[in-house]
Amino acid sequence: MKRDHRPYFVKRLSHRFEVWYANHFLRPQFEELGQDTTIMKPWCVEVNGGPISLGDYANIIATSDNKVRLTVWSNRKDEGHIQIGKYCLICAGVRISAATEILIGDNCMLANRVYVTDADWHDLYDRSMFVGQSSPVRIGNNVWLGDSAIVCKGVTIGDNSIIGAGAVVVKNIPPNVLAAGNPAVVLKQLDRDKPMQTREDWFSIIAQLTAEVKENEKNNLKGNTLIGWIRSLVFPLKGD
Repeated sequence: MKRDHRPYFVKRLSHRFEVWYANHFLRPQFEELGQDTTIMKPWCVEVNGGPISLGDYANIIATSDNKVRLTVWSNRKDEGHIQIGKYCLICAGVRISAATEILIGDNCMLANRVYVTDADWHDLYDRSMFVGQSSPVRIGNNVWLGDSAIVCKGVTIGDNSIIGAGAVVVKNIPPNVLAAGNPAVVLKQLDRDKPMQTREDWFSIIAQLTAEVKENEKNNLKGNTLIGWIRSLVFPLKGD
């Protein structure tokens, strides 16, 4: 892993710039963008069409080689929207594309390169038709979609369920199960007697966590200098 050579004050300035960028350039593109939403590298998030809503305390992690793309593209006037709940995690490379309706509940986690779509985007026979068949997608609360999972049109996924990495979901998945495969099938029932911790529970101690993160950042970056950081960018050495 590449070491972070930035002085602490540079990292804080970088964070403040990300907050400013998200509020200045991204927020106007959303129908609603909730409070205390954190977006890493917001310039790598693309929001196309609308309306698109994202709830409070969401986290979006984007990278230059794996942009996050939220797109509404319908062939019918005033149709098509995306609604994402509170406390959700959206990782790099996630694509959500709606022609009709995609609803994602609270506390959901979408891992790298997850794709959620409510349309075929071409007709089976008329390949010039740019939407094709479309049917709403509904993902319940506290659902975890694994790396590179694909959720197709007309699917409902129940609360608390987990979709394994690389799965292709073409039929409804009930709540409280683990499903995987292509096409995805239920492999395991979750134990309902075990307590379920959610991202909302994690955010309940956010003030404490924020203080701990800041202290860890200070300790990890202790001793870094502005000249040393510039040197690492211009003349990187082995171990940098």
